[in-house]
Amino acid sequence: MMMTMKKYIILLWIVLGAGWMTSCNDMLELQNDGRTTMEDVFKTRRGVRGYLNTCYNNRPSTGFSQSSLTDDAQDADGIFGNSLFSYWYANGFSASFFFSADNLSTTDDQPWGFYYQGIRKCNVFLANMVNVNTTTILATEGELTSWVAQAHTLRALYYLQLVKRYGAIPLLTESYETTHDYTGDRRAPVGEVIAQILSDCDAALAAPQLPEGFSWRVSAGQRGIMTRAVAQAIRSQAILLAASPLYTDGTYTWADAARISGEALSGCLANGYELFTDDPAPDIAQNAYALYAITRSDEQQAYDKETIYPGSVVAVWQTAGIPSTPGQVTAGPCPSQELVDSYEMQATGEPPVTGYTDAQHLQPVLNPSSGYDPENPYEGRAPRFYASIYYNGAPRQLGEAGMGRDDHFPLSIETSGGNSITVTAQADGSFHIETTGGDPWIYTSALTGPLNAPPGTVFIRMEYRTPKAITNAEFFFARPDAAGGVETGENLTFPQADDWTAWELDISDWAAQFEWGAAGHRLRFDVGNGGGFTLDVRNMEVVVQTFLTPAAPVETYVGATDGITVADRRTTRTGYYLRKFNNWKSGRDNNADGEIRLFRLAELYLNFAEAASLSQGPDAAISLGNGLTLSAREAVNAIRTRAGMPPFPAGMTPDAFEKKYRNERRVELAFEEHRYFDVRRWKILEQSERYITGMRITQDGNGFNYQRIGYERASGIEKYYFYPLPLTEVNKMQDHTGANWQNPGWN
Repeated sequence: MMMTMKKYIILLWIVLGAGWMTSCNDMLELQNDGRTTMEDVFKTRRGVRGYLNTCYNNRPSTGFSQSSLTDDAQDADGIFGNSLFSYWYANGFSASFFFSADNLSTTDDQPWGFYYQGIRKCNVFLANMVNVNTTTILATEGELTSWVAQAHTLRALYYLQLVKRYGAIPLLTESYETTHDYTGDRRAPVGEVIAQILSDCDAALAAPQLPEGFSWRVSAGQRGIMTRAVAQAIRSQAILLAASPLYTDGTYTWADAARISGEALSGCLANGYELFTDDPAPDIAQNAYALYAITRSDEQQAYDKETIYPGSVVAVWQTAGIPSTPGQVTAGPCPSQELVDSYEMQATGEPPVTGYTDAQHLQPVLNPSSGYDPENPYEGRAPRFYASIYYNGAPRQLGEAGMGRDDHFPLSIETSGGNSITVTAQADGSFHIETTGGDPWIYTSALTGPLNAPPGTVFIRMEYRTPKAITNAEFFFARPDAAGGVETGENLTFPQADDWTAWELDISDWAAQFEWGAAGHRLRFDVGNGGGFTLDVRNMEVVVQTFLTPAAPVETYVGATDGITVADRRTTRTGYYLRKFNNWKSGRDNNADGEIRLFRLAELYLNFAEAASLSQGPDAAISLGNGLTLSAREAVNAIRTRAGMPPFPAGMTPDAFEKKYRNERRVELAFEEHRYFDVRRWKILEQSERYITGMRITQDGNGFNYQRIGYERASGIEKYYFYPLPLTEVNKMQDHTGANWQNPGWN
């Protein structure tokens, strides 16, 4: 059916945004042919839900590439003269070049228009929901209030992403019409934007907590839906920005930040959120922190109760991996020596390095009371170090050599739909099969998940019994139905057996040849070649099984397979590789790497600790609501306990607490897109970004020599505190308002 003109206009507005986000106002003057209107969209349940779904399309993704724009990493792709990182490190950006497709999109996908598109859709949704009632669209009151609350939360989320990147921004809570007068538009101060973010979150949290309403967690099949916990996490992050040196305009204080972030933390704790503390088996992960990083969130929090909002699943093994891993493409963000220096010694809880005597960070000030040995720099470090960094000598493989994968995919036998066959399911779980004529066959049940099997690892196993031998059975590899010629061949035998007998078939080559093993694939079981045969089958399954051989440790010294160089994007620049989020079992045939969460409970603990310390001191007990009282020091120590580190001591001075707290935040949230914004809101970019170092290691007999090496950057300047606004918007608003909207330093 031909799309009506007005519907076409509506969809273009959804895609392009409104007002100063597009100058194509002429198209908005096209006449409506009367077939579809925005009012019509909001007259049906399907239309309302469909439009709300479009409001979700602009949610932020997460990744680790942004870490290479901080002092946490030096990116291996910096060797390419036209890469984002090479331009960044050399201060090679202008405002127009900053947003070109090959640059910022590497890490942030041109956020100005992207998030304003989402805001406009939320504005349209909220404006039209005023006239929607339960009777018209056949919805409950709880559903209506939940949908409105979700839109408020999404709008707050989008404004949070914008204010973090641009500072003062235009504040839009209504949809612009074609007659809008742009001469009165302005960039709202940060305090005003934060007030709107908090207002949206408060409006969402005012919705009743009905079962079908705006709740603390989602139901099955609702992964990614906004919740009360997300609204609280947005409040916590937004108020921390508002009180921080870069953003503060006097609207909010650290006391406000302590109160609001405390409410967010206590609300989540009172409603089932908790730090992930599962202690893994030694062949799975090094500690709870490592296990959490490689565990993908489950929507109903049956296992992971720390995640407030999920993020993107990553493939560290490939895009931030080690050259000796088959299929690795780039070393990606190579952890810096500064980050390595920030991991304390586990026994003492003290930093091994307290500072540097030179601006280039090549001369560290060692802490003699920490227990650090510069000749053995990776011994005795914090557990989070071993969970996050591959260093020279790091074990590549956890646990002993032996079974790597032993995954079982149970199958049952269908009881109908076959040919010349009858199947009866028995009370003991077995299946009784009788053939009644030529070409007898029957399907198995489908695989419920993908095998992701490497070559040479797939088996069919079952137990059977039969009164007489079957000598010409076969399996067809159905995707989901059998195809001619896709079979094992009529030469499989089931010798006569009166008792239950184990039977196994290696199907690795066939599974690979026919690309069989995805969810929904099944087998067709051809039971002999005529009538009169009986076969009992039980415990049928597909098994993926691999065996491990001892792997050499990671070797990053000069000349080693994974050794440091400056000429290959697959090798480290710093002497280190990223381990966080990387499941050591991951590879080309099985990406089991983890997920970078957008919001998690640990951040809320840290947000409150920072605000509480700066408003009332490290040890002051503060009532957070919901019966919870907590000090800044106790909040940090909750994180330290999970990490297996000694607590912050009582009686620290505010300055000492702040220094140790900032280090704690850096380590806990490493490679989770926080460091980039933290060094900016604290206004320490000039100190943190100018010099990045690594460790060049050379062999010396049976030992090693360690030499710090440096990379100088030109990006540690005021210009990089904020993104530039797109030049098209700057020029347009200069014409409309006479004001220069561009952020300082950009042209």
